[in-house]
Amino acid sequence: MIAFFMAMDPPTVTHQEKQVHVVNGKPVFYEPAGLMSARKKLRAYLSQHRPKTKLDAPLELTVKWCFPVAGKHKNGEYRITKPDTDNLQKLLKDCMTDVGFWTDDARVCREVVEKFWSEMPGIYIRIEELQITVNATA
Repeated sequence: MIAFFMAMDPPTVTHQEKQVHVVNGKPVFYEPAGLMSARKKLRAYLSQHRPKTKLDAPLELTVKWCFPVAGKHKNGEYRITKPDTDNLQKLLKDCMTDVGFWTDDARVCREVVEKFWSEMPGIYIRIEELQITVNATA
């Protein structure tokens, strides 16, 4: 099992914010500056926690996104506003792949994702190998 907390203001830009422009009649996708900055930040923090060898088994990924308490919100309250958890996860998992957590993010077979308002902002990550079970009656 790997578990760690990255104390930071989590990025709120997501993978969905890629831009496109047309060159010679063909679409060319690019990342705006905010997305590039978020990717760089996540890679820097994640690289401090990557395993010595890439994980290559079925995995469970648990992520708790802890955003700084703002306005009338309270510590531990669920954040029910954007960004959506699936969009947050896409960028995070891409960065985890880039820095060498696993051979491919397709290894993640189970995910638990939550987002909160928190007095201690950051991202908690836990990765566990799943046991392969074979059901002979299936």
